[in-house]
Amino acid sequence: MSANIENPNLTAAKSRERQQTSQERWKQRLSALAPLWTLLALALFFSLASDSFLRPVNLNNILAQISTLAILGTGVTFVLLTGEIDLSIAAVVTLTGVLSAHLYANLELPEPWPLLAGLGVATLLGLISGVATTKFRIPSFMSTLAMSLIASGLAIFISRGRIVFEISELSTFLGSGRIGGQDGIRVLVIVAALSLLAGFLVLRYTRFGRYVYMTGANKSAARLAGVNTDLIIIIVLGIGGFTAGLAGIVNMGRLGSAQPQQIQSFLIDAIGAVVLGGTSLTGGRGGIPQTVIGLLIYGTLRNGLDNIASIDSFLKEFITGLVLLVALIVNVVFSGKADRDRTSG
Repeated sequence: MSANIENPNLTAAKSRERQQTSQERWKQRLSALAPLWTLLALALFFSLASDSFLRPVNLNNILAQISTLAILGTGVTFVLLTGEIDLSIAAVVTLTGVLSAHLYANLELPEPWPLLAGLGVATLLGLISGVATTKFRIPSFMSTLAMSLIASGLAIFISRGRIVFEISELSTFLGSGRIGGQDGIRVLVIVAALSLLAGFLVLRYTRFGRYVYMTGANKSAARLAGVNTDLIIIIVLGIGGFTAGLAGIVNMGRLGSAQPQQIQSFLIDAIGAVVLGGTSLTGGRGGIPQTVIGLLIYGTLRNGLDNIASIDSFLKEFITGLVLLVALIVNVVFSGKADRDRTSG
């Protein structure tokens, strides 16, 4: 009979273990929701501080303002999930626009070949960065930095440093067109939404998506499990190049010209927005839903500051950086307590 009586100390230990596990589970859930709390707090603050913030026209403006970043962010999400980084995306955006405009305006290549050529070159540059990273063991930080210089140099060489104003009608439609008249939805927003949706479906429902998470969580373990991690990294950097090329095409259509000067904020904003949403820089954790939240945080903050007239315009950049730093500390540090390998997409 005594054998059926459980040791009181053992029972208490099991109870404490269950309680600790439950507390950790709640901490993980709360930390995973940290970016969402940040977004809700910013939206509440700006809706109270500005009468125009919640107007449909302004909300539509926020979507349009983050659409190019959303396209870039799709590719950046894939790259960061493998634990790599791509510093060439801003230069590839520039090169794609300049190359497409040059083929259309100067070589008179008919549509859609200039845009397809630009996308092809952008994807090829990403694949080359992947090969350099995996086959020659050059850290992606350095290989993509070198690729940034190559792409930037090619853009300046092709354009001779001059802005190209003659761009294709297809690019103009993608960057500035609307569906449903002047008050209709912007085509740019649709392209961004489709890009994010495609990325989400690939990461959530395909074997390749699972391999991306496995590679970022633990390359050695993934390799032992039969995953060709080198090929995964090459492909995701190719995806990063493709989305940078697509962003370059729509950005050219939005601006109405192809400019050889890099927009450096694309690099910082795209990576910042993805990390802000909760995707880890070390790989294996995050996904497209987190990227969407990060983009909305970024767009809400930028747009909200512009809607408050009492804020000194010369202080807006400083305030943006300060708020983003605090948000990153909250989101990244606290979410770092969650499980590293979250393959939910």
